[in-house]
Amino acid sequence: MLFNSVDFLVFFALVITISVIIKNKNFSHIFLVVASYVFFYFSNNFLISLLIFSTMLDYYVAKEIWSTNSKSKKKRLLLISIIGNLGLLGLFKYADFGISQFNELFKLIGLNEIPLLEIVLPVGISFYTFQTLGYTIDVYRGQLAPSKSFKEFALFVAFFPQLVAGPILRASNFLPQIREKFSHLDTKNYLKQILIQRTNLKVGLTLMSFGFFKKMFFADNIAPFVDEIFLNPVGLDSFAILLGTIGFGIQVYCDFSGYSDIAIGAALILGFKVPQNFNFPFFATSPTEFWRRWHISLSTWVRDYVFYPMLNFKSSKLRLFVSVFATLFLIGIWHGAGWNFVIFGIVHGLYVGIESAIRSIFPSLRNNSFLKSRFGKIISILSTQYLILIGFLIFRVHNLEHLSYSVQKLIFIDLEINGVSSFILEHKFPLFLMMLFVIIHFISFRNPKMLDKISNLRLTYWVIFLIIVFTSIIFFSDTNPRDFVYFRF
Repeated sequence: MLFNSVDFLVFFALVITISVIIKNKNFSHIFLVVASYVFFYFSNNFLISLLIFSTMLDYYVAKEIWSTNSKSKKKRLLLISIIGNLGLLGLFKYADFGISQFNELFKLIGLNEIPLLEIVLPVGISFYTFQTLGYTIDVYRGQLAPSKSFKEFALFVAFFPQLVAGPILRASNFLPQIREKFSHLDTKNYLKQILIQRTNLKVGLTLMSFGFFKKMFFADNIAPFVDEIFLNPVGLDSFAILLGTIGFGIQVYCDFSGYSDIAIGAALILGFKVPQNFNFPFFATSPTEFWRRWHISLSTWVRDYVFYPMLNFKSSKLRLFVSVFATLFLIGIWHGAGWNFVIFGIVHGLYVGIESAIRSIFPSLRNNSFLKSRFGKIISILSTQYLILIGFLIFRVHNLEHLSYSVQKLIFIDLEINGVSSFILEHKFPLFLMMLFVIIHFISFRNPKMLDKISNLRLTYWVIFLIIVFTSIIFFSDTNPRDFVYFRF
């Protein structure tokens, strides 16, 4: 069930209505769990069984970890969770890719090929796997008490607004919210159950409108231009490759951050706070800062559960580099099974690893007056975004021959200008949208409280704003909704 479909709008309206009508806290809780499973079933059909398996596995394993005093048993139980979760993820996400690589080798030595499993990738498995695994690790570390009931944990895992493409939730943040909505403070004073508050409703709808606008106005209308460029980029000049890469960067940002905005807004309307997933990544002044601003829930998850455990208090510069590189490499291959994702992880691992090594060797750079100046920041932003564009190009182009050609054109700019004017005229609408995005994005960056300002408008002006947004979407959007990019991961 796509967010950008009539089905979802009807579904969400029904969920809100029934949530308001139901007065019993227990039934309200169960209803949200059932609604989340219904949502996921219409997105994944029978593969919902994998979600249920992960939920049951980590719920019972975490309880056993908490109840035992044996360190060796705790480690064995944690290993069961890791193997169970990552084993499923590996099977469904990487098995066919691995088999295809072996088949290439077998061709060279004359052996028979292994038939592909042709497994369908379950929507959202990369997200809820990390979510449940993070919960079990927190319980193992003693940082979190296990969930009080199965239905509580099931709602944490399956909460439908963010289920299929994040943000990745942390149990330490979300479980207390569930208890606040459905549990009691003491025997005399019951906390409020789900209430559709006017403030939450306005902010949530405003944020959802941002998300729909990013996805359906910008991303979906820029996507055909990007697809045309990278269907076969061999023979195109640097100007076309550069604009196609910028277009993809804008497309994937608007697509993914648009999904996150809709998810966060829908959750807020239902009375839950889901963490921010993007924070103006195109204004990052270094690769490290980019990953602090881009897909924040993933980068912080990998930081806390992979990067920090690899370090120790007396880590050498080499160990720091290796830890950073491994962390970013994992982020790369998390995105998918393909050599371009392997290269994507390696490139970003080198970006952040080299930057960390330089900062470690030259600590005075932290207080460098030029880097802190306005001009220095502009130079830092532009140079960082150029590096990030190379990463976006690697992310987008799966064919290695096409990728090699495109990267060369982006690095060794040919300065070919003969067909520039005709190229611009032929693609004037998507190029206009890209320019419009840059303007709006810059205004939003300079006005970080824009969401609050729009949400606090008088009701008449707020409604006019929503009408303008959705009229623009309806007028320019395709009648066939496009999948969100991160559904593939």
